[in-house]
Amino acid sequence: MTARTPLVALALAALPAIALAHPAAAPHAHGFGDGFAHPFTGIDHLGAMLAVGIWSARGARRAWVAPLAFTACLLAGALATAGGLVVPDVEPMIAFSLLAFGLLMAHRATLAPALTAALVGGFAWFHGAAHGVELGAGAALAGMLLATATLHLAGIAIGLALQRRGAWWERGAGLAVAAFGISLLAA
Repeated sequence: MTARTPLVALALAALPAIALAHPAAAPHAHGFGDGFAHPFTGIDHLGAMLAVGIWSARGARRAWVAPLAFTACLLAGALATAGGLVVPDVEPMIAFSLLAFGLLMAHRATLAPALTAALVGGFAWFHGAAHGVELGAGAALAGMLLATATLHLAGIAIGLALQRRGAWWERGAGLAVAAFGISLLAA
């Protein structure tokens, strides 16, 4: 990983105009590949999933807690809305998740595993709720879950690299994610 990689990630996080991966008027196809691609097509989801991984890298021995909670609760939220549950304010909650994850990264916070799981899982439920309406509960959802886990692992790798570069990089990435969340809330 070069020194430019975090800068590229920060630049991408500043692009709220293409942020929303799930406009209501454009549902995605329902194959495994479509579901796998889905988290990569919206910077809000991409940012949140990478942020969870980056932040998780701080808890080296328990780096799996937040990604596991995110993935499990994302699945629960997706199944709930695929089953017909209507959830209001999904987009603002996704934006708040970026703000929260970014501030946790910037502060370099470490939380108890149960609190980490509850916080990350709560926000992930809304990410899942957004996807359940579009992707349903079949192969597309399975693809999305695999992509989510992949992005969390990539985030952990990025987080470990940022730690080696010093606190400035971690804090800068966190502030960029938080600013992105604020920009989505303001839009």
